[in-house]
Amino acid sequence: MLRFWQLRRDGEIVHVAVRQQRLITVLAVRGPSLRNYVAGLLWPDCPEPRAMESLRVSVHLVTRQIPGILAKEGSTLALDPVVQVDLYRVRALLQESSAGVGPAQRALLDLRDAELLPGWYEDWVLFEQSRLQQHRLRALTTLSRSLLQAGDCEAAAETAAAALEIEPLYEGAVRALVTADLGMENSVSALHAYNSYAAALRRDMGVLPSEALMKLIGAVPAYSPLLASQPLAHSVEDFLPVHGGEAAVLPVPLAVGDPRTEALLAVGFAPRADH
Repeated sequence: MLRFWQLRRDGEIVHVAVRQQRLITVLAVRGPSLRNYVAGLLWPDCPEPRAMESLRVSVHLVTRQIPGILAKEGSTLALDPVVQVDLYRVRALLQESSAGVGPAQRALLDLRDAELLPGWYEDWVLFEQSRLQQHRLRALTTLSRSLLQAGDCEAAAETAAAALEIEPLYEGAVRALVTADLGMENSVSALHAYNSYAAALRRDMGVLPSEALMKLIGAVPAYSPLLASQPLAHSVEDFLPVHGGEAAVLPVPLAVGDPRTEALLAVGFAPRADH
């Protein structure tokens, strides 16, 4: 169910109609469930008798096409325990990663690609997608911190970047990425990660990064030849020079010659610059 839906038996793909896919998926995600619960989840807009009849038909079709995949015990439906589900492997990996154990490279690859049922938009699927995404985000961030503690800054940076692919405004992942870049003495990348996050945070949320992150980026020298070579941006509000770890963002545009410009925007430019 990760990245795409597919059923295989003995290495061969088994083609299953969408209606039967939905039944198998509910049981794979939610585990053993009461029949009326499954019927209500799959046919929420139907009266209960009609939903139960639709479920009965789906169970019959699945049982006939794929004998042995379902375990039926009275009012309860489940997948047979021999069925292997990729989601279960990722759930176990999430627990390992949250504890900071397990092979880091395998965890990174599995968690980065663990997108649940893309293209499915039913409410119960969207809920499960969001829940898995949040678990992946926290696990990747925790794994990045564990790698930092182990002294593997390169793997920590890669893992933090994978977390930011899920949620670009997750500050814990930004902090891990900046720390990893600084640990590799890559201050330009650290500054770029911070500035990108600060700009997006201000644009989308109207707030500044936390004081802890500002102090962390304070380890980057305020003056950089790279910044010094850049002209003053046309829109002052979009320019985010760094001074002591603080993003100097103006609340309103400034007119040319405004005396406030020098104090707020001189940081990062060459000494005695006229800007």
